[in-house]
Amino acid sequence: MKVVRSKEFKAERAWGTTDIANMNGITTRLHWTDQPYKWHVNDGEEVFVVLDGQVDMLYRLNGEEESVLLNAGDIFFASIGTEHVAHPRGEVRILVVESEGSV
Repeated sequence: MKVVRSKEFKAERAWGTTDIANMNGITTRLHWTDQPYKWHVNDGEEVFVVLDGQVDMLYRLNGEEESVLLNAGDIFFASIGTEHVAHPRGEVRILVVESEGSV
């Protein structure tokens, strides 16, 4: 049993995490950041949930760069092969569910 107070979590560095669960190779992690990530493609699918703050999610679809503003409560699903990068607007807390060891 575990209770996580996500709004109280702050990492020592951008994209720092606290592990919540690993269920048969699927990890659930809480991230804190105030800096953009890097363009990447995950090894598998990814569920990206904004818990606190706002994130500009940039992604490439058919070679074209698109973006969407994610607010607290919004969910971004990156299917296999979706190139994307998250740009927070200030401090954010994000729940990420993905395959263990994924980029």
